[in-house]
Amino acid sequence: TGDDASALLSSPGVGRMKIEEVKSTTRSQRVATHSHVKGLGLNDDGSAAEVGAGLVGQEKAREACGVVVELIKTKKMAGRALMLAGAPGTGKTALALALAHELGPKVPFCPMVGSEVFSSEVKKTEVLMENFRRAIGLRIKETKEVYEGEVTELSPEETENPLGGYGKTVSHVIIGLKTTKGTKQLKLDPSIYEALQKEKVAPGDVIYIEANSGAVKRVGRSDAYATEYDLEAEEYVPLPKGDVHKRKEVVQDVTLHDLDLANAKPQGGGDLVSMMGQMMKPKKTEITEKLRSEINKVVNKYIDQGIAELVPGVLFIDEVHMLDIE
Repeated sequence: TGDDASALLSSPGVGRMKIEEVKSTTRSQRVATHSHVKGLGLNDDGSAAEVGAGLVGQEKAREACGVVVELIKTKKMAGRALMLAGAPGTGKTALALALAHELGPKVPFCPMVGSEVFSSEVKKTEVLMENFRRAIGLRIKETKEVYEGEVTELSPEETENPLGGYGKTVSHVIIGLKTTKGTKQLKLDPSIYEALQKEKVAPGDVIYIEANSGAVKRVGRSDAYATEYDLEAEEYVPLPKGDVHKRKEVVQDVTLHDLDLANAKPQGGGDLVSMMGQMMKPKKTEITEKLRSEINKVVNKYIDQGIAELVPGVLFIDEVHMLDIE
């Protein structure tokens, strides 16, 4: 779900369509039966090496999968299905996961097992529809004005509390940002100071601040401080190039299912009824057909305007013989 997936999509039909990180769609990497498979192990001419990328044998099947990968990358495979048939233990699942590795992280790959479809609470078609929408990605491009650089100083300026009393309030914040071209001092609103505190920003961190929304993102620590400690969990990034104030193209990858989930939850949840409803029902929210069609309308509008691009992915159904005729 890209970055923080904080892009706000607005439309008269849906009100405001927001994207947020959904835990269910982020794939967790575990050591499993096929975690050694890193790709199809093909040569430059498309022929399969006998041993390559964690796969041994099944050369013809691997070469055929290589053709399918090319079709998916050129977006000519959309709406078509590929069936891998064979006896147990012949490497069907391994081939499908190798195919996912070949496509890379930008193409949505949604694995599921045929037996997952049977549920007493959710309709069979609903489970399949959800997974189909997980396998369709959307790449949203936005050009934003940002201030980016390494924090050289961070000093909040305090004034007397206008409401009286002994406390003081932050009137504004002076922040210094440094890039390879030079440094710049900015005077920021107190609300941005709260965002800086949330991100735990300290001098030496590389951050960027969006000019129009005031959103703050901590990218990492400047690599000038990389030798400070022998062991630590910090991510070191180089000093940003160019000017402090720049126009930057931000690309976010989300799936249609992420959009469904973000808009299915009751917005705000301030009233008592919706709060009680959330506490009483930990079950997942049903995504209605109306909501999906509304989201499709907004997505189509963005594609027509050139803001977003549709990325067809792969839905892999293992043990497909478990599905019934319904």
